[in-house]
Amino acid sequence: MTKTNLNRRDFLKGAASVAAVSTLPLSTVELAFADPAQNFTFAYISDAHIQHIKGSSFVRNWDRGLIRAVAETNLLEPRPDFVMFGGDLAQLGSKAELDHGAELLAKLNYKPRMVMGEHDYYLDLGEYWSELFGPHWYSFDHKGVHFVVLNSILTYDEWTHERWPTAEQRMLEMAALDNPNGSPFMVGEKQRAWLAEDLDDVGKNTPVVVFSHSPIQKIFKGWNFWTDDAEEVQALLQPFHDVTVIYGHVHQIQYNQIGNISFHAVMATAWPWPYPRAYAQAESYMPKITVPMNRADPFFERDATGWQFIDVKTGRVAMEYNLYNNTNRKVAYDPKTGQPEDTQFQAPEDRIPPQIHY
Repeated sequence: MTKTNLNRRDFLKGAASVAAVSTLPLSTVELAFADPAQNFTFAYISDAHIQHIKGSSFVRNWDRGLIRAVAETNLLEPRPDFVMFGGDLAQLGSKAELDHGAELLAKLNYKPRMVMGEHDYYLDLGEYWSELFGPHWYSFDHKGVHFVVLNSILTYDEWTHERWPTAEQRMLEMAALDNPNGSPFMVGEKQRAWLAEDLDDVGKNTPVVVFSHSPIQKIFKGWNFWTDDAEEVQALLQPFHDVTVIYGHVHQIQYNQIGNISFHAVMATAWPWPYPRAYAQAESYMPKITVPMNRADPFFERDATGWQFIDVKTGRVAMEYNLYNNTNRKVAYDPKTGQPEDTQFQAPEDRIPPQIHY
């Protein structure tokens, strides 16, 4: 199925065909979903970074990205079963930012399920976010799939509770890139114990989808594209036949396969980050099978931002990246290679050259 150069209307039409047609073997479908009526999709929006200026003023560009994602999600046909928000609703975690972000999300025709981001957390350690959205980690089952939501942006107690004179400084230190005063993210011992107990009751052939904000893998420590206890979390997921981890935070397309676990990043609605390997002075652990997207064009306000429509028909995640002002992408698990692949962009000759008119 070719879906290059789709505009928004084409994408919304195309979503119906994605749900109705699968290029993957039927046996895989039957393994995950004996009843085809149980096939489903969901939408994923992430990293809005709503930023308060003063009074009733917020950074317009970040607002517009989330407003557009909400409007387009409401137009989807077929309707997604549910909508996820992948963290960093706020930029500096203030009540004004979280309230404004919640107000924009309230325009969804769905009650979103929420993931905690570090920009939501480090001002008051997630207290007000919890009042608005609920627990920091939880799980739920939907049509034969077990979903787990983790708070992956925790860090060491000493850094969190003892190092900083004010909560505002703690928030600013964790929000900065290439900051020697920062600290690596982690899921933490308490949450890993909860995860182990949660998974005890899940059959090993049940598809498991994990939502986190930071990647549960180690990619680039300088920008905290990194979870310090990633290997311990991966070990808890290793016994399951079919595991997918979906994460935000990196503001770019990434996909990877480690053992039985497929990793997919989602886009931001706020701004794109460049690929870390562009920073040659730092060692990069960028997944080798990731094909970088066309670089963001600064002459297009929403370029390299967007959201995702996720098809779970096969029991594996297939990501439809809806990229504002850029070519839409699809990354899906290929049973022939045993890893997620971007079939349209994998070959170098098929890739779009980067913009050069900066």
